[in-house]
Amino acid sequence: MVEALIVIVGLVVFEVISSIDNAIVNAHVLKTLDERYRRFFLIWGLLTAVVVVRGVLPFLIVYLASAEGTTLGDTFRLAFSDPIHMESALEHSKPLLLLGGGVYLFFVFLAWLFLEEKKYAFLVEHFIHRQSVWFYAIASVFITVITWYAINRNPMLALSAQIGATAFFITDGFRKNAEHAEEQLMQGPNLSAWSKLLYLEVLDASFSIDGVIGAFAFTMSVPLILIGNGIGALVVREVTIRGLDIVQKFAYLKNGAMYSIGILGTIMCFESFGTHFPFWFAPVNTVTLLIVFLGLSIWELRLDKKL
Repeated sequence: MVEALIVIVGLVVFEVISSIDNAIVNAHVLKTLDERYRRFFLIWGLLTAVVVVRGVLPFLIVYLASAEGTTLGDTFRLAFSDPIHMESALEHSKPLLLLGGGVYLFFVFLAWLFLEEKKYAFLVEHFIHRQSVWFYAIASVFITVITWYAINRNPMLALSAQIGATAFFITDGFRKNAEHAEEQLMQGPNLSAWSKLLYLEVLDASFSIDGVIGAFAFTMSVPLILIGNGIGALVVREVTIRGLDIVQKFAYLKNGAMYSIGILGTIMCFESFGTHFPFWFAPVNTVTLLIVFLGLSIWELRLDKKL
């Protein structure tokens, strides 16, 4: 029970801090909608975010990574009726799941570090951002090295790494288009409310991928992932409704989320090649980074006398 509680706390914290951008975009678009459409999104959108996306996606990932002959129905049944057997059944394919997810998360971190405009917590972040042209070279070298190590162990492991890289570039392209779409939504009063709601639902699904994939760095137990990500999604919705102005004051929370994603991606890559980390390592890392970057944010607010 203690182990499960530690994992759930880590999952909730990770889901919340990795979804801050999502909450900010949601709130900005919702401000342009009438009250009835806001209620619709916050009620039915929550059902979609928690049940459909964060509820189904972990099962789908486990099903795709499980042994040949295991049906999706078997995956649902075993996850709840015999989660220990489910985890042991995943043992042979666990490296495939971890490496694909780890490569994906590490690419998310690299793209943020090199390409994204940010509030710099450290001078090195500013220096690296000025070297943004090197992102594609470093990403290419990274995936080549990972593939070389993987293919000597198992060709399917190498394929998993390539799938993780492919998933990143697909979702990254979608998010860049989403940034442009948000500008149009904010400046385009002629767009219907339903078009904006559909945009938010699709964007919500895209943002949830990071949280679901990162969850497997914490545990292979689907029920724990459902609980942790579900609670985290509820908290993010609450932030969208009530606490967005407060959260936006803490300028370095996004930095903490991205460093957490980078470390979780690294953990998953190492574990896929046989390195073992204790169950508490990922949750403690996530909570520690949240505390550190929340502290940096509070310190800056006090210097600016805004807190």
